[in-house]
Amino acid sequence: MRIALFGDIHANLEALEAVLADAAEQGCTDYVCMGDVVGYNADPVACLERVRAMDCPVVKGNHDEDASGSHSLESMNPVAAAALEWTREQLSDEQRTWLRRLRMVRQVEDFTVVHSTLDQPAHWNYVTNRFDAMSNFSYQFTQVCFHGHTHVPRVYVKTDKVQEVPAESVVVEDGSKYFINVGSVGQPRDGDWRACYAIYDLDHRLIVFRRVEYDIETTQRKIEEAKLPSMLAARLADGR
Repeated sequence: MRIALFGDIHANLEALEAVLADAAEQGCTDYVCMGDVVGYNADPVACLERVRAMDCPVVKGNHDEDASGSHSLESMNPVAAAALEWTREQLSDEQRTWLRRLRMVRQVEDFTVVHSTLDQPAHWNYVTNRFDAMSNFSYQFTQVCFHGHTHVPRVYVKTDKVQEVPAESVVVEDGSKYFINVGSVGQPRDGDWRACYAIYDLDHRLIVFRRVEYDIETTQRKIEEAKLPSMLAARLADGR
């Protein structure tokens, strides 16, 4: 079984379709979404419906929660808040209800998925180094856990200590635990503009990261046409 693990789509339809096409070419038979289907970019409805039609496991991201609610966004980054206000206007009540009802944490096969962290999933904490990852491992009861949120692919491994290893390919070994960020489909922030996701080959206990080019110009044009903040279009090309 080969499972495609993807998240932080952020309403980027061109990136999402490119990732799903690549995953199919790589022989993936199953799909799991790390959340943040909406936010930032200009295709929240199309991305939500595309993911929902897949009928795959999905966990809730912070943008999914904010887009599905009616609470104030004043405390947020103004650019993100502007995109979320616009997103709320695009979604139907039924679509917002679907987002609202997503679970924070799920177990799939023999691994766990969460958008942010297992210790406090609703607090949307960021894991950017091995010290952040340490507290997560205390709440991780499966050998492997996949997450997103930072938009940067990272792999943390716990043996007798916690260390970060390159996010390229990982062999799951007995006696170790793994906390793995699958990167972002719709808004990578590691300096590489290409969409990022991971494939878990359960039979070979192998996890590989994939980078996929997509029609970034169309995504940028849609952002401008929707009159979303222009920096959301500009940042895509920089992978930031």
